[in-house]
Amino acid sequence: MTKSSLLVQDARTAKRNRAETRFKAYGMAAIAVGLLMLVILLVTIIGRGTGAFQQTFVTLPVTLTEGKLDKKGNRDLADIKKVSTFGYAPLLKDAFEAKVAEAGIETALKSKAMAGLLSKDAAAELRNYVLANVDQIGDTVEFEFLASGRVDGYLKGRVTRESIANDKNINAAQLDLVDALVADGSIAKKFNLAFITGADASDARPEAAGMGVSMIGSLFMMLVVLALALPIGVAASIYLEEFAPKNWITDIIEVNISNLAAVPSIVFGILGLAVFINYMHLPNSAPLVGGLVLTLMTLPTIIISTRASLKSVPPSIRDAALGVGASKMQSVFHHVLPLAAPGILTGTIIGLAQALGETAPLLLIGMVGFIASNAPETLADGLMAPNSAMPAQIYEWAKRADPAFYERAWGGIIILLVFLITMNAIAVLLRRRFERRW
Repeated sequence: MTKSSLLVQDARTAKRNRAETRFKAYGMAAIAVGLLMLVILLVTIIGRGTGAFQQTFVTLPVTLTEGKLDKKGNRDLADIKKVSTFGYAPLLKDAFEAKVAEAGIETALKSKAMAGLLSKDAAAELRNYVLANVDQIGDTVEFEFLASGRVDGYLKGRVTRESIANDKNINAAQLDLVDALVADGSIAKKFNLAFITGADASDARPEAAGMGVSMIGSLFMMLVVLALALPIGVAASIYLEEFAPKNWITDIIEVNISNLAAVPSIVFGILGLAVFINYMHLPNSAPLVGGLVLTLMTLPTIIISTRASLKSVPPSIRDAALGVGASKMQSVFHHVLPLAAPGILTGTIIGLAQALGETAPLLLIGMVGFIASNAPETLADGLMAPNSAMPAQIYEWAKRADPAFYERAWGGIIILLVFLITMNAIAVLLRRRFERRW
């Protein structure tokens, strides 16, 4: 019989070590591939979405002609309001023609074609300014108007002279004028705060579309989810984990909760459409309805995470509390629940983050489309008035034909990711802040 030494590696040990080395290599390769995919995703999102945070503006001095805006000359706001946005269009044409002449730019374009470089939102912006500053009628005021989506696309490289061959919205002569005004400094790209704070816009003016109002819609939905899902989910978890008898009824309840956590979100959307809108007759597209639907979807996640947190508390804590004379309820609420709070908060925030990114349920209850143009003024309006949400707004932009909306969809994804990363970071901080060791 041949004796083997512990200091000499035999064939079987060498084979086992090679297998372990290969497994480690596979694991590192898997992590590298995952990180590579994540980097590609982030680079794509940032590369395509950052353009939405910059917009092309046209600096234009406009003479607020009294004869067109206040014919009676009495500065009566009621009379000035009678002038529609169509009445402000000639002022923009005259201002653009004067600007081109002042800059010494030679062009064969008429004033209407020159003003076509501006966003269709420019006349409304000018009118709102006049209504808020009637005392400046008769003066010349310098404005920064949004350029049209085609002009913005041209400066961002999205629109080329070759691609506009069959485009009715812009022509080569207008692009020549754009180049001249860029050299003059009258047209430039700047940070677009309105994309973060503004509302959605129609297909005719994609450059004016913003995420602000849909962000408020998401906020009100999250308030509804937080107000309903947290107390209901935590109360159900405490009862099932600490007080409910272990029998076939609770077993069925636990199995169904686990099954509900795996149900596709669109099923909850159909449920919300049938119950909250068709049966209860709540308004379509209301954040209250969206919040109720997302509450149903989030409850299983919160219940499961809360029960896991309660189970993680050692039984000795309960036994010690009961041993010194505390009741069952006192042991749960004074000892177990505070120790489980970090896990409960973490699960709740992760559930809210999951609800924040859901789109399918919101599509079925109508939270899409060009609906809200202004932020709600009261809590009731915020809950009941038609609105959209961030993921639904992104979906709506992504399916529109204009490339400017497609760029905004990527920009909206960046904003949504910022919200999700922030919520997950808060969850991690809360866990580390309140976690107790035993």
